Amino acid sequence: MINLVKPLMPGATIGIVGGGQLGRMMTMSAKQMGFRVGVLDPMENCPTAQIADWHIIAEYDDILALEEMAKRSDVMTYEFENVSVEALNAILPFCEVPQGTDLLAITQDRLLEKSFLEANNIVIAPYATIISPTDIQDAIENIGYPCVLKTTRGGYDGKGQYVLKSRTDLASSMNLLREGTCELEAWIPFEKELSIMVAGNGREYTTFPVVENIHRNNILHETIAPANIPQDVVKEVERIATVIAKALDLRGVLGIEMFLTEAGSIYVNELAPRPHNSGHYSIEACNMSQFDAHIRGICGWPLGKTRLLSDAVMVNVLGEHLEETYRMIGRKAHWQFHYYGKSAAKKGRKMGHITIVTENIDRTLEEIKKTKIWD
Repeated sequence: MINLVKPLMPGATIGIVGGGQLGRMMTMSAKQMGFRVGVLDPMENCPTAQIADWHIIAEYDDILALEEMAKRSDVMTYEFENVSVEALNAILPFCEVPQGTDLLAITQDRLLEKSFLEANNIVIAPYATIISPTDIQDAIENIGYPCVLKTTRGGYDGKGQYVLKSRTDLASSMNLLREGTCELEAWIPFEKELSIMVAGNGREYTTFPVVENIHRNNILHETIAPANIPQDVVKEVERIATVIAKALDLRGVLGIEMFLTEAGSIYVNELAPRPHNSGHYSIEACNMSQFDAHIRGICGWPLGKTRLLSDAVMVNVLGEHLEETYRMIGRKAHWQFHYYGKSAAKKGRKMGHITIVTENIDRTLEEIKKTKIWD
């Protein structure tokens, strides 16, 4: 693990593994701070490459390509979880990777992630490891219906999981087992889905506001900042985030998704070892964005205290919404439009987001609804 004695200075080069929208927004923050940026991604005109200083076109597990990036960079980071731990470990002699690979290994495997959370006394949903079909019935006897079968690796935006509401769902869920070991989780009857971003630089940690997330078809639709929850819940979420960050010796930012029940119980659902979709509002609404915090964290810069400057609502723009949001550009002067430079607009694909800073969240949610874009 890196232990920067001195902060990395402007003019140094940051290498980003992964060229999606998160890497693009990391690059914007890094360049504003005076850094050079390179990206490794197999897609020629990926969102990050459009604004980075240089681009290595290669697969994420190409050790020779990663070694080339390491030799051209002063520090490296990753913008998504599905980067080869083994490949990154191979290039550690050539370049600092402040996030480390332990964090990556933990968040790539749901069972490792749950084991880490349990070891740190973090409340999670009851679960069981599923290796063969016979394991499911035994697990359901303890966990009950409804429950969720999830692959241990590779799932995102609802992919790699299947909700079981009764015995009739068992046969259909078996397809997931063909992908390897799974885990079966109890369904938490949540009142709200919450998330928090936490940042670290090896010496200090800071949390962003707790936000509420609204999903549609397992894809994030809206983020409301701040979440309308009691102050004691806010404090507990911040405490949980700080415990996790310290246990990981966090450098950069980490997203933590949680469920809040009607009784006020908090269950941690998932960790994301990089900027997160639900933190995009911070670009306009906070004194420091999640991307600024990530770059500051991996470069050893001080973080200070994060403050919410204005309430805000973030709404995702998927492929099916794209053209209609273009029509809003000339009508909504107070909306902040972010587009990611992706070439193909596909249904369900994240093409951008819109942030609206507001003095009245309910009125803003109604304004978004009245456009009928997201119906």
